[in-house]
Amino acid sequence: MYKLRRTMMYVPGNNAGMIKDAHIYGADSLMFDLEDSVSLNEKDSARFLVYNALKNVDYEGVETVVRINGLDTPFGKEDLEAIVRAQPDVIRLPKTETAQDIIDVENIVAEVEEKAGIPVGKTKLMAAVETALGVLNSVEIAKASKRLIGIALGAEDFVTDMRTTRSPEGIELLAARSQVLLAARAAGIYALDTVYSDVNNEEGFANEVKLIKQLGFDGKSVINPRQIQPVHDIYAPSEKEIKKALRVIAASEEAAKKGSGVVSLDGKMVDKPIIERARRALTLAEAAGIDIEGGENLEK
Repeated sequence: MYKLRRTMMYVPGNNAGMIKDAHIYGADSLMFDLEDSVSLNEKDSARFLVYNALKNVDYEGVETVVRINGLDTPFGKEDLEAIVRAQPDVIRLPKTETAQDIIDVENIVAEVEEKAGIPVGKTKLMAAVETALGVLNSVEIAKASKRLIGIALGAEDFVTDMRTTRSPEGIELLAARSQVLLAARAAGIYALDTVYSDVNNEEGFANEVKLIKQLGFDGKSVINPRQIQPVHDIYAPSEKEIKKALRVIAASEEAAKKGSGVVSLDGKMVDKPIIERARRALTLAEAAGIDIEGGENLEK
């Protein structure tokens, strides 16, 4: 089943107020960060804070993700020992460069699950690629584990590694975005785009969201609640797209009733990819709160 991950909002792991109330802003996913947003002398307290929040706060069905520190730091293994026990929906790995990075984390996660009495395999993973090596290895990374539900691009470290800077047009990220997206699709997992750090540049942000939607990304990482609704609005299908999707699904269901393997609409054959796109359009429309007349009985 397709899961909405249009927005994944960063929540600093050392900010108790944000951790407690982050779900009220309407993001599809919340990512509690133990890595870059937390200073070295706050790593242990942030881990404790996020652990207790996950155990005690009702996030009302919003997906919970925790970005741990890398295993190449003194904090990564301790993060996994605690956070796996707190049972977030997903653990996000920073600065992933090889498939072995995923395997190393997976092995530790499995050990902790077994020790804690958690079904082995329950904890899902997401990889973030943030270097040239990570981007080049993104296909192997995306296929490294059945636990992996998605792969994300981290642009700030990537452009530094490439000896450039971010531009309004984003030309310096086009190759990396394309590679990460192709890797995700080849592995059958989700693709998440990087953050847009200039919160006050609403036009620039909207243009970037339109670009990554057209490329095919499932969603975008965001750093401020103000960025959530614009992403959801841009990802919402138009009235024309909704009407076409409803007609495609209706034609598909009519063909199924007749026992026909061929779906036809307006004299043209409708194949499986078109039907899948129609279902996704209706899922996005409903998530955006659009009233879909005649769509209440459609399979989601």
